[in-house]
Amino acid sequence: MSQYLKGISQEIKEKAEKVKLLITDVDGVLTDGGIIYDDRKIEFKRFHVKDGFIVQHLRKSGILVGAITGRESKVVENRCEELNFDFHYHGVRDKLKKLTEILEVLEIELEEVAYIGDDLLDLPLLKKVGLSVCPKDAMPYVTEHVDYISTLSGGQGVFREVGDIILDAKGLLSGIISKYANP
Repeated sequence: MSQYLKGISQEIKEKAEKVKLLITDVDGVLTDGGIIYDDRKIEFKRFHVKDGFIVQHLRKSGILVGAITGRESKVVENRCEELNFDFHYHGVRDKLKKLTEILEVLEIELEEVAYIGDDLLDLPLLKKVGLSVCPKDAMPYVTEHVDYISTLSGGQGVFREVGDIILDAKGLLSGIISKYANP
């Protein structure tokens, strides 16, 4: 493991090194879980810019990025499109079934998938994928079923932390950092 991500166990590094696909839930992971409506029922959400910045580096490194969320939200659709996610599915109640369909098309195995989730709908995926992660503020019945509990709460850069861990495990993060530190 590089000098950048101290405290990551060898087990997590080995699981992260195998990842070909990083999938995330949205509410409670990419956001803090809050939903704001104005008086016209227009929905607002707050996303962390650091999460978005790592997507391009994951994709350039050959790692696919996607979202499977239980809620329908045009705001979330817009964010996923803006970040150029490889795919995003909304209003999904059976996330494991959706993941199975995705993996068949992509010809990727479960152990090559990292998933970030924070609540009950995420448990089936968290228990099956190669690397399972939750934000530090996930419910206790979620934290007990994951490989790694983020150092960050939902909406505070959890996706970025996991992206960095994956890139670092593959030996790619230091090159990305050098590109910006020494242009």
